[in-house]
Amino acid sequence: MDNREEVREFLTSRRAKITPERAGLPAGSRRRVPGLRRSEVAALADMSVEYYAKLERGSLAGVSPAVLEAVARALQLDDAERAHLLHLAQAADGFDALTRPRRRANRPWTPHRSLQWTLDAITAGPAVVCNGRMDILAANPLARAFYTDLFAGADNQGNLARFTFLDPAARRFYPDWELFGDMAVAILRREAGRDPYDKDLHDLIGELSTRSKDFRSRWGAHNVRRHGTGTKRFCHPAVGSLTLAYESLDLAAEPGLNMTIYTAEPGSPSEEGLRLLASLAATEATGPATHHSTA
Repeated sequence: MDNREEVREFLTSRRAKITPERAGLPAGSRRRVPGLRRSEVAALADMSVEYYAKLERGSLAGVSPAVLEAVARALQLDDAERAHLLHLAQAADGFDALTRPRRRANRPWTPHRSLQWTLDAITAGPAVVCNGRMDILAANPLARAFYTDLFAGADNQGNLARFTFLDPAARRFYPDWELFGDMAVAILRREAGRDPYDKDLHDLIGELSTRSKDFRSRWGAHNVRRHGTGTKRFCHPAVGSLTLAYESLDLAAEPGLNMTIYTAEPGSPSEEGLRLLASLAATEATGPATHHSTA
């Protein structure tokens, strides 16, 4: 795969973010570029300017791990950015076949019954299984009640990125919508580097780029992020404000998938809100959970 443009734009964008002061270099005068010069990155990485310029033009094929680490150190990449650079190098080499998620048949993926049992056993908070495209592939009943607006809109196709950028309900559901927009794009950018052959992902990115100016402006920033742990604020249409902690765990038995579990601080109003939501969901349930909302 020829991913030179992606490599070039990623390295250029990272270089532009590092000021001379942050890198421990004198600022000087008459600087014509934001951030560091190529020569400064080359010096920090202990390589020639010509060689670093070649890398920044997108030529990562055959680059050693030591060189990648030197570039990552010079550009002060965080863990997600370092992993993204490694994935870009693997794609350039064509050696990433074993690191990519296994291809599944075209039929809809369904969770193994033990996985669904695990999700259903989580009753105190929403729990979902997603892929790198941010498709919700499996959920517990509380998660279906939690994401009622997402599942109510057929155009969302159970996808958190589509919901965030294309469904007006997302602006109400996410009080910190700008932050959620940034996170969604960074997660998709990371997945594009990890699995550059995913046609469904490219189609999703193309759709969002065409339909959402907010997505387009963020996609060009080349930020990457791993959805790991943190706290988020929500405004649910039935129970109001919720502040929830989350943990995201990779599924060893299903490469490329992860489980995210939301919980509330014990004794907090948010915990009471989740209890109320669970009660409402149990009252409305008349059979197996569906993707339709009565709200």
